[in-house]
Amino acid sequence: MSLDARGPGARSFLGAEDARIPAARLGVAVVHDLVSAIVTGEVQPGESLPPEDALSAHFGVSRTVIRESVKRVEEKGLVTVAQGRGTQAQPSTSWNILDPVVLSALVENDSSLGVLDELATVRSALEGSMSAEVAARRSDDELNRLRAAFAHMEQTIDDEADYNQADADFHFLVMTLSGNRLAENITNILFQRARASQRFTGAPTREAFEKTLTEHGRVLGAIEAGDAAAAEAAMRAHIVDAWQRRRPPNAKHG
Repeated sequence: MSLDARGPGARSFLGAEDARIPAARLGVAVVHDLVSAIVTGEVQPGESLPPEDALSAHFGVSRTVIRESVKRVEEKGLVTVAQGRGTQAQPSTSWNILDPVVLSALVENDSSLGVLDELATVRSALEGSMSAEVAARRSDDELNRLRAAFAHMEQTIDDEADYNQADADFHFLVMTLSGNRLAENITNILFQRARASQRFTGAPTREAFEKTLTEHGRVLGAIEAGDAAAAEAAMRAHIVDAWQRRRPPNAKHG
């Protein structure tokens, strides 16, 4: 993973003086901050987290909450807990990147946008493959559903929120119709997590919407023609090109 995560002014998750958090957030916030400390490199692989009593005082929660939170972080592959050695951070090769908290922390702290670049690459490969599968064996009913999804994009192009949802619905439908449940699941996780990031969604213009509509039309046309290779190429190009249009020009490539 490209993790140029600690930009100027980045706060220290384990060093802040005002670390106490509202009671309602307790374990969720502790897990979030511990995960963030590890994915940003504040706690390096092989380094130990502070002991339970220190974390308890830092976060203003009980040792039970700390113990349960560390267990959640361990389940995500970010730490190991060993008798006599404490809780040690693990390298990124051990992390469950598809875990929503881990993926969110990676995106949140990705100042180079390298993670979102990688996400676009993975999405383009998986969705391209799924588009090819749909083109190779689509039924008349499935074609009608895809045409209706595309028509909804056309109808909502003047409403940003509705158009973005219609855009996503077209992608979700292609994934579902592919019948590839594993690729669908992985891509759904990546797509949904990315959509929650303002840096991923950007501030699209009407011109950008028109370009994405044209690109979706190419995907639909290839599927209608039963051309698997063209459907794959069209979807791959759309995902990569659409991200490059949204990508902030001042962000360095990771």
